[in-house]
Amino acid sequence: MSQHFQKANVTQIPEIWTILQQAIARRKADGSDQWQDGYPNPEVIQSDINKNAAYVLIEEQTIVGYCALLINDEPEYQNIEGQWITNDHFVVFHRVAIAENQLGKGLAKKLMQFIEAFAINNNIYSIKADTNFDNHAMMAIFDSLGYVYCGQVFFRGTPRRAYEKVLEQKR
Repeated sequence: MSQHFQKANVTQIPEIWTILQQAIARRKADGSDQWQDGYPNPEVIQSDINKNAAYVLIEEQTIVGYCALLINDEPEYQNIEGQWITNDHFVVFHRVAIAENQLGKGLAKKLMQFIEAFAINNNIYSIKADTNFDNHAMMAIFDSLGYVYCGQVFFRGTPRRAYEKVLEQKR
């Protein structure tokens, strides 16, 4: 099955919100505090769309994944306890979620590959991201894709593991 990655639009908010609600429930079932404080919510999705940062992973006309992509736009990353690998331009992604009925198909990794392609297409060779200390699934994805643990950052008073991947520049 082939997937494609595209900007989200307002008509897709209900589908995106369903996917995020499923992810919120999974995090809770895993015993995590991540996303258990009313974030993310439909207003966050709307804000992502307004900033042209909302992206969906589509498979056969169905939204199967979501994330927000921003370029050089994460103020909290300036306050890392640790050190980033680079200080160049970067893509940051947030709110990665895969539909419940699509889990186990490698779509999170596929989504991350689309994020890498997005960065390269924008001549950016650093991707930065963070996750909760108890999000073992995301940490495993980071490890398998060559992300490097750089320290911790804080969001809404909570420490998060910060990662960076430096992409190879094509010559």
